[in-house]
Amino acid sequence: MARYTGPVWKKSRRLSFSVLETGEELKKRQYAPGQHVPTKRVKLSGYGTQLREKQRVRNMYGVNERQFYNTFAKAQKMEGMAGYNFLVLLESRLDNVVYRMGFAPTRKAARQLVNHGHIELNGKKCDIPSAQVKPGSVVSVRENARNMKAISESLESTYTAPAFVTVDKEAKKGTYVRIPERSELNQEINEALIVEFYNR
Repeated sequence: MARYTGPVWKKSRRLSFSVLETGEELKKRQYAPGQHVPTKRVKLSGYGTQLREKQRVRNMYGVNERQFYNTFAKAQKMEGMAGYNFLVLLESRLDNVVYRMGFAPTRKAARQLVNHGHIELNGKKCDIPSAQVKPGSVVSVRENARNMKAISESLESTYTAPAFVTVDKEAKKGTYVRIPERSELNQEINEALIVEFYNR
């Protein structure tokens, strides 16, 4: 299945979840998109609830179905809770770390920065958005991209980086200090439903 490239706000309204994690998408219209929208949302079955949770997380991190499942399969083989391991693997993707450091305003923009070769991982150019970043790794903007207006504007915004990354805005580099704790990730996500979905 191809990656979704349509309106993000419409997708957020369909899933009743802020894909951009800002909440802006649901402030004006909290109902689902479409011309003939019922006044009440249809009550979902157990399967429907699990599927919606999977779609929420998949769209939030901007990965396609195959990548999403492969990441889950990898998380299941790791020690500990599969749901938490799964979220840690998604958070450790290079495009997500670039977003968390504030080099881009959205995950889509961060993915584009990585794809276009503007990011270095531990001093080496890396253009693979799904590359896993290990704790202690240094992520930086390449020399020829440090004057990019989009990166400067993103760093100058009011965004505050989470505690599991440190950022030097002047040098345009940051360190992925440690894996995030569950309390530092989106509290609206119920990863147990995704585990149930794939284990059904």
